[in-house]
Amino acid sequence: RPPPGSSSINCVAVRSHHMSTTFNPGTFTPAPKRASAGAMLLAQGKMEAKLMLRHGEQQLLSVIIPLALLIGAAHLESLTGHGLHEVFPMVLAVAATSAGFTGQAISLAFDRRYGALKRTGASGVPAWAIIGGKILGVLTMVVFQILVLGIAAYILGLRISLDGVLLMILSLFFGVAAFTAMGLLLGGTLSSEVVLALANLIWFLLLGVVGWTLYSQGLGDNGILNAVPTVALAGALTDASNSVFPGLELLSLLAWLAVASFAAVRWFRFDG
Repeated sequence: RPPPGSSSINCVAVRSHHMSTTFNPGTFTPAPKRASAGAMLLAQGKMEAKLMLRHGEQQLLSVIIPLALLIGAAHLESLTGHGLHEVFPMVLAVAATSAGFTGQAISLAFDRRYGALKRTGASGVPAWAIIGGKILGVLTMVVFQILVLGIAAYILGLRISLDGVLLMILSLFFGVAAFTAMGLLLGGTLSSEVVLALANLIWFLLLGVVGWTLYSQGLGDNGILNAVPTVALAGALTDASNSVFPGLELLSLLAWLAVASFAAVRWFRFDG
């Protein structure tokens, strides 16, 4: 109904004016839209990294135990017969196993058990961003391990050439990728109780095999024992620290990466 003192024609003109009015982009804020792929991946990766770095058990397996092994080996060289240069690659391999495999498998299994992973997926975050974020979280933990263990080894007297350091980083990249794929496979397929027991058992077995290999015959040129991923990674890091390209060991890690990735994609479950 037109207000007093106005005509119907004037009201129609006012309505037509308002209906034809357009606004420049950005007039109304915020402007909701889907985040970019990079933004989603970065946000998920930051969250996963914070969760890993704040978790006490993760720090125990991934940093404290490897650091204790490193310091112990440096002070017991006269008893064991193996110096820091031989033990440091094994310690890095153990640390990568802890971060990429054991810690990832256990955290993923409990995320599935309590529905956290399913809720994250239901929030609109795609599956590739969830998995990619977990990989970024593991890489963050590995960078932290390298800094802590590398500085400790340097203080204890270890010196490695620049070529050796670069080859070690390359070997560690393939090793972390393989162990992360194995962790995603285990944590994404079995129940949390089974994963908790099995992941820790496998960690002790892998640690035992690589330790036995070191103290029985030394790391590097380990033949069939390179089929064990921790031996392959420790052997690759040993060769790399001596500026030798670890071809056979990297092939073993690539095989583990391919098989575990295929199986994880095939049987991974977001609930359970």
